[in-house]
Amino acid sequence: MSMKMISPLEVGLGVRDLPRMRHFYENALGCQFVSEVAVPADKARQAALSDGGYTVVRLQTSYGERIKLLAPANPPAAAAHGGPILDQPNACYLTFIVDDIDAAIARLQAHGVEFLTGPARVEVRPGTFLSFCRDPEGNVLELVQYADIHAYRPDLKNGSV
Repeated sequence: MSMKMISPLEVGLGVRDLPRMRHFYENALGCQFVSEVAVPADKARQAALSDGGYTVVRLQTSYGERIKLLAPANPPAAAAHGGPILDQPNACYLTFIVDDIDAAIARLQAHGVEFLTGPARVEVRPGTFLSFCRDPEGNVLELVQYADIHAYRPDLKNGSV
């Protein structure tokens, strides 16, 4: 028996500077604010998230997925980033599938984002374009545009699963 999902996927990101990260995800990526909740230290420990309390800000994409920015009361030091993405330990990234990758790249560049893949999209196979960058705290973000989204995701019907 498989696990049945009942809502779009949500992703949690541990952050150090909550206001800066919220500004980036709302303004550069266009996510919408949903809520902000402070969790006390005893509940944070029970949840195995932090020895101290934390604050979580929930943001939603235009497609309905949510990104949770979780800021512990005692944030860790920044991690060093360098080299190719998959050569880093615990490599992971968020993928944003967009209808116009060039416009998305330009929007992020206007917010001061530099791209790991250079200033232009990369065609990794015919009709599949991508570009990688980092958010203000170093999390890797991927932008992807498919010439035919329905060939990639035939399960999508009229913009929903």
